[in-house]
Amino acid sequence: MTTKTNNRRDFLKTAGSAAALGCFLPLRNLGQDLLGPHSSKELKILIMGGTGFLGPAVVAALKARGHEITLFNRGRTRPNLFPELEKLRGDRNRDLSALKGRKWDGVIDNCGYHPSQIRKSTQALKTSSFYLFVSTVSVYEQGSKMDTHENSPLGTIENPEKARVTNDTYGPLKALCEKATTKAFPKNSVIVRPGLIVGPGDPTDRFTYWPARVARGSELLAPGNPQWGTQYIDVRDLAMWMVHLCEKRITGTYNAVGPKSPTPFGDLLESCKRVSKSDATFRWMSVPFMKTNKVTAWGDMPAYVNPPQGMTRPARYANSAAVGAGLVFRPLDETVAATLEFHKSRGEDYKIRTGIHVEKEKRILKIWHQDQAKKPAKK
Repeated sequence: MTTKTNNRRDFLKTAGSAAALGCFLPLRNLGQDLLGPHSSKELKILIMGGTGFLGPAVVAALKARGHEITLFNRGRTRPNLFPELEKLRGDRNRDLSALKGRKWDGVIDNCGYHPSQIRKSTQALKTSSFYLFVSTVSVYEQGSKMDTHENSPLGTIENPEKARVTNDTYGPLKALCEKATTKAFPKNSVIVRPGLIVGPGDPTDRFTYWPARVARGSELLAPGNPQWGTQYIDVRDLAMWMVHLCEKRITGTYNAVGPKSPTPFGDLLESCKRVSKSDATFRWMSVPFMKTNKVTAWGDMPAYVNPPQGMTRPARYANSAAVGAGLVFRPLDETVAATLEFHKSRGEDYKIRTGIHVEKEKRILKIWHQDQAKKPAKK
């Protein structure tokens, strides 16, 4: 899943309005508590950001656990969200004065993309007790043919201080953000590396495409082998786990991917079909067929990547460390149902941002049938 398009920053940078981000479901749909009773101690938590996709889910999780929340951001993305919360305005690139003299039990930083930003924020927040930095699995060295663990090689970049955040520099710069975090908070920080974050509120549609497309029914193209696994994490599970890490002061670095074992892509599509009560029929394309007909993994077929050359299945991110640190996952059907509900709330005129174009899919389906007709009948 480590691809150049696996980058929430690019979308959030260009999204200029609530309409661009899509409709947002009520908080009650984002705050399900999978971790047991509320915390016995109320914590004061600062969120750097807080109004994009992951941020509101974290707010919901913190509220569900009874904690006190402060948001620090520029006030440009949905500034009217959460009127009941304390909001500090500033720009982490230039003006952190609103943080001066303040101390929090925990800081959740989900909008740091350059190490210079992290150095400034950790300096301003050095008296706070705990720092959680949201990184990404894109930190890993590109092109790996092996399954990826937390100690796998990281990407590097020349002249990082002069580098702008692009698809190519995003991962290596995030890796340097991690380093800056642990240098500033060597004994009381945690690094969270999500993969594909999915669920209600997702502005990218990289997962939403499948529940929405399957719900439309009829024939549809499906990628690769139905037994090949895919990995993702429900934004609500990620948010609740991040709160758990803050509550328990759990340190270290973790791949925040789910489910516990990769979901076969066929199971994902069957879940979409079951939840939407669709009559969809799946036409599975081989990797050679996809390449010949220019059907792209991750672009035309969201949430799917081809196996690396020489491997018989897609590469995986190990999540045993995160599971050992309390990460739990809700049933797939629940994620699909909430995602579909969110998608429907955006209205019939909403256009999915990713996935194969309708006309292209029709054309490739015709080719697929012609290809199947040429094959000898099975005895």
